[in-house]
Amino acid sequence: MGLLLWVVVAIPSLHAAQLQSTPAREAPDATVLVMGDSLSAGYGMPAAQGWVALLDERLEKQDPGWEVVNASISGETTAGGRARIVGALARHRPRVVVVALGANDGLRGLPTAQAAANLAYMIGAAHGAGAKVLLVGMQMPPNLGAAYADAFAGNYSTLASRFDVALLPFLLEPIALDRAAFQADNLHPVAAAQPRLLDHVWTALEPLL
Repeated sequence: MGLLLWVVVAIPSLHAAQLQSTPAREAPDATVLVMGDSLSAGYGMPAAQGWVALLDERLEKQDPGWEVVNASISGETTAGGRARIVGALARHRPRVVVVALGANDGLRGLPTAQAAANLAYMIGAAHGAGAKVLLVGMQMPPNLGAAYADAFAGNYSTLASRFDVALLPFLLEPIALDRAAFQADNLHPVAAAQPRLLDHVWTALEPLL
């Protein structure tokens, strides 16, 4: 891609953890569990406006048997997801798990091998629980260095191939070059951009449903 507008002037501090779950419908036949960070938690807007909540609305209309549980936490790292995945799987027994983590690892400059190991653990845990996995990737801005950015992005394709899981290489791809799609921090998408993110995720998620 060209030069991203998704650039970071300074590494942001981690946001206060906030677990968001869409309202549960009665006796769902199947669950999609989303394990993400602020980009999936709907940071800076009401939870109902985020792409995960919009996914729940779409599924309620198209296939009411599905429920979406948003276990995304603002500021979450792959290590945090690794620590939470087993408990989340036991509680929600999902049929599909969306793993959308890594951005905070990259912004903090954590070793890419460490992030890969954490993501691999999460994928393995989901498979062990009988769930399909959609791995949602992220890209780092060029100011972190080309070598690091390449290794970071390469984690997702390598893991998807290794574990034979569905891959969305870059969550923000539809809006990355559109400054108006981001909040003042140049990092988090605005509410108006969330439907575009949902449509992007949907291309990779729909075949798993």
